Amino acid sequence: MNRLATATRTMTPPRPPMPPGLKTIPWVTVRAVPASRRKLPDRAYPGKAAFDFLLAAILLLASLPVLVLAGLLIRLTSRGPALYSQRRLGRRGRAFVIYKLRTMRHDCERLTGPTWATPNDPRVIPVGRILRALHLDELPQLWNVMRGEMSLIGPRPERPEIASKLKKLIPGYDRRLAVKPGISGLAQVFLPPDTHVDDVKKKLALDRLYVGRIGVGFDLKVLVLTALKVFGLRRLYCRKAA
Repeated sequence: MNRLATATRTMTPPRPPMPPGLKTIPWVTVRAVPASRRKLPDRAYPGKAAFDFLLAAILLLASLPVLVLAGLLIRLTSRGPALYSQRRLGRRGRAFVIYKLRTMRHDCERLTGPTWATPNDPRVIPVGRILRALHLDELPQLWNVMRGEMSLIGPRPERPEIASKLKKLIPGYDRRLAVKPGISGLAQVFLPPDTHVDDVKKKLALDRLYVGRIGVGFDLKVLVLTALKVFGLRRLYCRKAA
């Protein structure tokens, strides 16, 4: 029996390491997902789609004046459209078109191809820096939520070109595709934007945690944390890593 237990433990794939400082965080206890819940969910909890649609519709209606003003500023200060679209991967790897306010120079990836944004990215236009700092560039994605392509809370959708490379470098990367991608998520409220594969590995740990524990209460917690981050109150819930 002991040999069998040892063999079973040996065969169990290691869990992705938790980022430093996130093993115990206020309001969200990061703990191992029970073995019974490690199976990929066939669907989210009942009512999630309806809740997403209703709240997204309210937020989109309330933010229309901001979107119009931001769009005008973008058009007046840089060449190109106010909105831009991009292919991303959704649930189970289905591709869809995401919408955002343009914060970079028009057609800035024409020569480089798909690349991550970097701190102080020279491609970002002046108005775009303000929109990014206030997270206003994400508002058009509320339309994606209403279309059923995204959720308010979930792993961030990645571009197919980048995701195909990450899948080869990071075992289990596809597990984050078990649920709809989100405008915000557990990884987004605690960790900065990706600039390296190691950043993706850290976020994957939290994405897989979310997939394993998806539920009404968990989504509400992340929504509250998202609101605190948007209003610049991240210090209230996130301690600095040791």
